[in-house]
Amino acid sequence: MESDDAPSRPNDALTELLRQDLDPLSVAELDARLDALEGEIVRTRLARERSVNHRATADALFRR
Repeated sequence: MESDDAPSRPNDALTELLRQDLDPLSVAELDARLDALEGEIVRTRLARERSVNHRATADALFRR
């Protein structure tokens, strides 16, 4: 039987990240975490943009 606090998927890093207790982290560790998360936001937005553009290109191609 699975626990209610188990991640929705095995190795779901986002779920684990959201559940991490931030209280024990130092200011430097929190700053490093913010830098990493901001970098991941940029990376995710770029991947989303590529996906949207790819879809638009495919839609335009198949409408002809």
